[in-house]
Amino acid sequence: MAAAFIVRRISAAIPSLVGVVLATFILSRALPGDPAVYFAGPAANAESVQQLREALGLDKPWPEQLWRYVTDIAQGSLGTSLTSGQPVLDDLVQRLPASLELTFCALFFAVALAIPLGVLAAVKPNSLIDHFCRVLVTVGAAFPTFFVGLLLVYIFYFLLGWSPQPLGRLDEIYFVAPQRVTGFYLIDSLLVGDTEAFRGALGQLVLPSITLGLFALAPIARMTRAAMLTALGSDFIRTARANGLASRTVVFSYAFRNALLPIANVMGMVFSFLLGSNVLVEQVFGWPGVGSYGVSAVIASDYAAVQGFVLLMAVLYILLNLAVDLLSGLIDPRLKSEA
Repeated sequence: MAAAFIVRRISAAIPSLVGVVLATFILSRALPGDPAVYFAGPAANAESVQQLREALGLDKPWPEQLWRYVTDIAQGSLGTSLTSGQPVLDDLVQRLPASLELTFCALFFAVALAIPLGVLAAVKPNSLIDHFCRVLVTVGAAFPTFFVGLLLVYIFYFLLGWSPQPLGRLDEIYFVAPQRVTGFYLIDSLLVGDTEAFRGALGQLVLPSITLGLFALAPIARMTRAAMLTALGSDFIRTARANGLASRTVVFSYAFRNALLPIANVMGMVFSFLLGSNVLVEQVFGWPGVGSYGVSAVIASDYAAVQGFVLLMAVLYILLNLAVDLLSGLIDPRLKSEA
């Protein structure tokens, strides 16, 4: 049953991937900028630029370029990045764990704070904790992530000196990067027993995770509060209270369990948003993720890198939606039977 559901969802996503490939190909070439001019340099003449265009295949008609691109994808190749000189797939595989590690840590921070806060706000409406939740949600959604990141760097690094310098995943002056196993520094450092590298990587993750997590906190806390209020006002909750069940049992065993489905759905949306919005955070903190890679590719009009980045994000979104659907089926088996 689950395998058939996964196959159906992946099959339904194929037209979306085809649309992403076509849209990315067209938009990357419609945007201002010529990679041949960029990489030829300001001292290049028209003849050298034309030679570079021919070498890159940019002198071919768009249909021929598109066919070559689709053929390369079918063969498992995303082309070669003009910026790095490496295959785009290798660049993305190398950088993706950094972005995922940052996103997971930010989501963990947001969930650890937002869900208890939302539950308490729903259990005690119009109380001090409820007003605090509303204020935190409003403030968290009001400021852009890059502003929050710069503010945290200014306070905790420049003024207080509590945070390490925001220059990537690990300060390699004092620490050695752990041997690559998963690409996640926190996991790899523990696997090899390098506690110093673990502390160094964790220290570098704190500020960017909080920066992303504060923005993610708002929708999760808001949805948790709304879902809990709806559940607590249901007839089965009133019946449970009338039967003399303990308040803790009513809140967590009955109300919270029924509120999990909308919370899980909004967490999936938040995670997909964090994957896209960490571009600015990576720029602020010098984080070597796929977001900063995509920005550099757009600036340089590096067609292969831009197309590979967008295709990767599309695949991640599809897999994320699939994971949310499977999780929703575990929370509410009725959804699985309907599917």
